[in-house]
Amino acid sequence: MKVKVCLVQESPVFFDKEKTLQKLERLCEKYAKEGNQLIVFPESFIPGYPRGFSFGAKIGSRTPEGRDLYEEYYQNSFDLDSEDLTRLEKLCHQLNIYLVCGVTERMKQHGSLYCSMIYISPKGLLGVHRKIKPTGIERLVWAEASGDSLVTFDTKIGKLGGLICWENYMPLARMAMYSQGVEIYIAPTADARESWVDTMRHIAIEGRCFVLACNQYFTKSMYPHRLQKDMEEVEEDFCKGGTVIFSPLGELIAGPLYGEAGALSMEIDLNLITKSKLDFDPIGHYARDDIFEFKVKGQPPIKKE
Repeated sequence: MKVKVCLVQESPVFFDKEKTLQKLERLCEKYAKEGNQLIVFPESFIPGYPRGFSFGAKIGSRTPEGRDLYEEYYQNSFDLDSEDLTRLEKLCHQLNIYLVCGVTERMKQHGSLYCSMIYISPKGLLGVHRKIKPTGIERLVWAEASGDSLVTFDTKIGKLGGLICWENYMPLARMAMYSQGVEIYIAPTADARESWVDTMRHIAIEGRCFVLACNQYFTKSMYPHRLQKDMEEVEEDFCKGGTVIFSPLGELIAGPLYGEAGALSMEIDLNLITKSKLDFDPIGHYARDDIFEFKVKGQPPIKKE
């Protein structure tokens, strides 16, 4: 089976959910017209990855200004129990596309935020993956999810799953994805380093799956002027992108895209996954179940569309 995929390397309208949703809608319409069936956006595309912000926090103290900034970020974050989701479900239905988008997600029942990846089909929401381990200072603004967040989906365009940014450096989290037979492994990120591309190649080879790694292109001047005053030590071109696609044999088949906004769009052939398992299969003839036992607490079974 062949599937046409599109990875969108763009910037949000930072801290403005409504304008970012409008931009996402325009981009989806554009790339759907080009025949793309699966469209992927970067980590926390809605309402933006808060690179460079401290939220006024130091060990032992927090500032009122930092709390104000967090509240603004919270108010502009994605709400699954609101029109935010309905709007994207309608978009996917109208365009007949699958959408995977990184969002900062808020929950009405409490004040915590999650770094999430939402999966939407033409029929509606498939599910949500929430980051199980935010990295470094991300832990200040994003809560940790549990095993029930390690979701995978068996769809008409293949088995979808993946992890966000540095979750992909967690060997057991990757194995949780492989164990569900993921064919299209999606890795939204904000990491623009060359070493990230090396990691994506390794995952493709290790998991015998297509790896779609989507990053943003973002410069300091894209932040609202009022927020730039605390960014003096941040270089202008601080997230150069690096969106990339690898085959199940670790072959670079698109990208990396650096230094500009844009998209990688191409047709992938899922039959190559079976061919790649002739000599290596992490959950088949290389699994060695007689030696190893793998268990994930709370991971849901793969969900059929």
